[in-house]
Amino acid sequence: MKELIKRTTYGFLFVVLIVGSILLSKYAFALLMLFVSLVGSYEMLNLQLQHKLKPALSLPVMLSNLLFYAILGLVALNLIAVKFLVLTILPILLPFLHALFSKSFTFSEISVAYWPSLLLVSLPASLLIFMYNHSFIGEMAGAQLIISILVMVWINDVFAYLVGVSIGRHRLFERISPKKSWEGSIGGLVFTVVAAVLYSYFTDFITLEIAISLAVIIVLFGSLGDLIESMIKRQAKVKDSGKIIPGHGGVLDRFDATFYAVPFVFIYLILIQ
Repeated sequence: MKELIKRTTYGFLFVVLIVGSILLSKYAFALLMLFVSLVGSYEMLNLQLQHKLKPALSLPVMLSNLLFYAILGLVALNLIAVKFLVLTILPILLPFLHALFSKSFTFSEISVAYWPSLLLVSLPASLLIFMYNHSFIGEMAGAQLIISILVMVWINDVFAYLVGVSIGRHRLFERISPKKSWEGSIGGLVFTVVAAVLYSYFTDFITLEIAISLAVIIVLFGSLGDLIESMIKRQAKVKDSGKIIPGHGGVLDRFDATFYAVPFVFIYLILIQ
């Protein structure tokens, strides 16, 4: 009971912090996502190379993620021109140069340290900031879109768990996550789609077609993101990616579904413009 109260309390504070920063201003949310990106990148690095985590590797990886997020974030906020997106090539190519001069790590170790955190943490964190940008997203851009995306992720997480615990019998991916079930996954999808339909019906913000499409994309790829993080943690032989959120684990434990779903949401929103 004590653990449930702790988990509920910090889960509520987590939602308040995220939604509050979104409503406060795009700059407040961008700063929060910068923090999330840096902590998440460190957690990813720690999961990948637990036994070899040294400043000689962790510092350049963190700086690389900072540069990558900063470039994308500044473009998203219209603080620098779109042409500066070409600079994101630098942190992507940096592992090759790092490996060339490294005497302590192989290229495989260095690339594993750089690319997963760049692609699975910093990229989606920055793409969330692009959801404010009308030039990329169109008239839907803004705080309401970001909150809608996050709420769909949370609804899927909650109801997939509740349905799975209640009636889950058939394992979804037992090798990676023994507790997840097909019933839970279907339940999460159904409740998320229903919520999206109701939202489109009672507001003028989003059409029914887009609402259902976003719900399906978020559930499908968010669930894959959850499984991918479970795979990484299983291989690292740890339960949580970190301990920053009491009762919930690390940043990656809370953002795994969001971070994997957001790039596909972004692609969809760009294509329908």
